[in-house]
Amino acid sequence: MTTTVDPNYWSLLGVSPECDSNELKSAFRKEARKWHPDLNKNDVNAEERFKLINEAYAILSDPQKRSEWEKQNNKHKDIFDNRFPTYEEYIDLVLGIKTDLKSESDDQYSEHSEDEYENFEQTNFNEYVPTTSEPAPPPTLIYEDQESIVEISPDQALYGSSVEIQLQDGTLVEVLTPPFAGDGWRLRIEGAAIGCRDHFVQLKVQTEDGLRIDGLRVTYRLELFPHDALLGCAVDIPTLNGFVTLQVPPNSSTGRLLRLRGRGLEYEEYRGDQIVEIIIVLPDNLSDSELALYQRLNEISMENY
Repeated sequence: MTTTVDPNYWSLLGVSPECDSNELKSAFRKEARKWHPDLNKNDVNAEERFKLINEAYAILSDPQKRSEWEKQNNKHKDIFDNRFPTYEEYIDLVLGIKTDLKSESDDQYSEHSEDEYENFEQTNFNEYVPTTSEPAPPPTLIYEDQESIVEISPDQALYGSSVEIQLQDGTLVEVLTPPFAGDGWRLRIEGAAIGCRDHFVQLKVQTEDGLRIDGLRVTYRLELFPHDALLGCAVDIPTLNGFVTLQVPPNSSTGRLLRLRGRGLEYEEYRGDQIVEIIIVLPDNLSDSELALYQRLNEISMENY
């Protein structure tokens, strides 16, 4: 496995190695809000910085991961402090393997005397009886990643929260969700599942009315019958602050997006919008007369073409 030098996670979060867990958590939330892509839409580097901040907290908040990271950094630092490393040292550092410039064939040859090779050349191959091969090793077990679904409220998604999940082996762990999280986000706990696989935490951020949270934005799927979408209609739509009346324009197709400005989540001077997606559905249990009308409409459409 290739080993790389990680960025300075302490500098990324603006804290020192002597800080306690509360200071670390506070610094993480501050930096996450500062660099969240929703609040830095004109900064192409914001998303990458946001990912690094989450990575830094995941390492520094876990004692075992932090210890491994610090050991690796010290290893890199020590070998370059006073001199340039030899080739063998550099390969050992970067690839995590030991190098030996002596060839394997030389080692194998040195294990046999010259007399043994002479006897080997005089062997009658017609008398050679093959030995029974060793039994094949047992098949390797393949483990899969695990996933948990965690429900959080819109406020928890906005400001970040601490949730507790149970791993496959029964261990309870605390997971800190980042600020401005959204419905469907997946957080990874590296190596927490059996077989050193990853455990993913999928966030569910929805209201009873079907509103889905994504950062400061709220989304809603509006189901309409074909005639309502064709002719247009007025529909009462749920929002975080109660119902409002939405005027659906005529000739609206599935996938059309309508915007309710300022109906999303609010953070300081920022306010998100609510996006309504049109989904056309067929009525259940259509009567014979209704089916006849749809058939007639189809015939008229075919005549026009």
